Amino acid sequence: MILPVAVLLGLALRGAACAGDHLHARDAHVHEHLNKREYPQVPITPPYRPLIWGDFNVIHTTDTHGWLLGHQKLSFPEPDYSGDLGDFASFVTHMKNIAIEKDVDLLLVDSGDLHDGTGLSDGYPPGGVDAHESNKFLERLPYDIMTIGNHELYIYANTYDMYTNFVPHLGGRYLSSNVNITVFNSDGEPESIPVGNRYTKFTTRKGRRITSLGVLYDFTGNDVNTTVQTVADMVNEQWFAEAIAEEPDVFVLIGHMPVSFDNWPTVFDAVRAVHPLTPILIFGGHSHIRDCQQYDGRAMALESGRYMETIGWMSADLEAATGNANNISFTRRYLDQNRVTYEYHTQMSNQTFDTAYGRSITDGLQELAVSFDLSYLYGTSPQDYTINQNPYPSNGSLLSLFIADAIPYALSINNTRDSIPAIFITNSGSQRFNVFQGPFTKNDQLTASPFTDSFLYISNVSFSIANQVLPALNNAGADEKRKRDEIEKELWSRGVVDTRYKAWLEEMDRRAGIGRREAMAGNLTLGYVTADSCPGAGDDTLHLALPYYSVPDFIGSNPPNVADDTPIDLVFVDFIEAQLLGILNGLQNAQNYTTADVSLYSPTLANAALGLYAQGVWN
Repeated sequence: MILPVAVLLGLALRGAACAGDHLHARDAHVHEHLNKREYPQVPITPPYRPLIWGDFNVIHTTDTHGWLLGHQKLSFPEPDYSGDLGDFASFVTHMKNIAIEKDVDLLLVDSGDLHDGTGLSDGYPPGGVDAHESNKFLERLPYDIMTIGNHELYIYANTYDMYTNFVPHLGGRYLSSNVNITVFNSDGEPESIPVGNRYTKFTTRKGRRITSLGVLYDFTGNDVNTTVQTVADMVNEQWFAEAIAEEPDVFVLIGHMPVSFDNWPTVFDAVRAVHPLTPILIFGGHSHIRDCQQYDGRAMALESGRYMETIGWMSADLEAATGNANNISFTRRYLDQNRVTYEYHTQMSNQTFDTAYGRSITDGLQELAVSFDLSYLYGTSPQDYTINQNPYPSNGSLLSLFIADAIPYALSINNTRDSIPAIFITNSGSQRFNVFQGPFTKNDQLTASPFTDSFLYISNVSFSIANQVLPALNNAGADEKRKRDEIEKELWSRGVVDTRYKAWLEEMDRRAGIGRREAMAGNLTLGYVTADSCPGAGDDTLHLALPYYSVPDFIGSNPPNVADDTPIDLVFVDFIEAQLLGILNGLQNAQNYTTADVSLYSPTLANAALGLYAQGVWN
């Protein structure tokens, strides 16, 4: 049986890391230890070479998604990203001072997606607005320009909160070149206006004239009363022509749009048509990867990862390229976001690195975590469980833990059907982040399993038929993948990044090779190993590439040990009801199953399962 394209589309959207999370349980990931880490608790590999400074330099963040207290688990690669926003603020302060000493320019820019990702952004009490509190700490960073991401647009209240409370703090440098919000004007009439500014022009400390745009990729998943114009239409607007007409010393273009396989060349070509030689620096985002492109010899485009894991760095020697058509000397670097990295590049010690300003940000974030009760402890995980770093099924697979152990356990609580044999089925996208050895908190539960799905069941299905449903679902999904080109554009337009991010990890693993991984395992910790399209090596710290194992679209519990004709309960997550009924009716003709045959199996929701399991088994 072949699932219709719409079913695969729904499945991919439902499990996507960057789409639809706003519809479900708020995700949280903040460290359990609310005391400031005076230093990382495990040895962290430092960078292997200093940064190369030019006369024009930029620090870049993107897709931070509320991870402002960093990654605080002790299993690698998490310690690589264990810095917090306060540490980053101190780093920026020291780098600004170094720039003054070197008498060069240094900008700080961000490419969007501040919402949807951790308890700090999403763990607000009823009546609150996503990221309203956490964004107050980002306001304290000296960003020169910021732009809007798709996660600022899923819910109108979030967009309106940005428009009214966050954007004014940037003083005209929060950019939304192709994104509007509809608000009431002074006459009480609805009016569609830019969320921020379409563009901005400013002058650096060294007197360089900058023109900047802030572009969102062709996103279609935005809420009502917000508007996203296509990039192709944007570059034909009169305001765009006026914005780029006057030649600056350098264009600094930021946007929530990948630097590969998207529409940055459309923007670049439009600028180049007017200014063939003006330096162009581009800072993208959205696909969560480390990436770099050079569209010509006088331009560079950088994308700097996700989740406060990566800090991007770009330098350019602009003076040497002034008054000629020579290629510009650029460098780029992907920094692991931790104190060891920061201290290495600022030549500070653990005793001298912190600034009062940075510490106050860390303290404030920790207070916010306490107020949201993000450290509530369910139990202690005995080991790491991963989504893609261990095979499925296996003892180290989070998917195995979830569907084979946690779901049967959690759904059995106070359930009169517990004594009836059952098969449980859900989709692999139901799990979004790994679970690590050690304290398993409210934050970890919501991070790993954020979706508030119910479980339904059909009773009295013979075991021989019920046991064929899972492979039939996965075979249908595999067949439908042959049509993926048909729906990839639709998935991407709604915000799905999982496919591209996982393909990047899979290619990274393929390049590393098992033999090379084993040979190097004694010297390097796990982390990103980047291969991009720019000259030289981009990673700031050497790592062993993360292992990667693909997983099926659907996962199921261990089948009960019963005879083929035994009637059992077929239990499944609610949002796959329609496709499961289709599969079930295709496997037998004794009964035509409809929604009338479906009932609620348990009031327990999917996002509570790991916490209940931890309380019962990990204590």
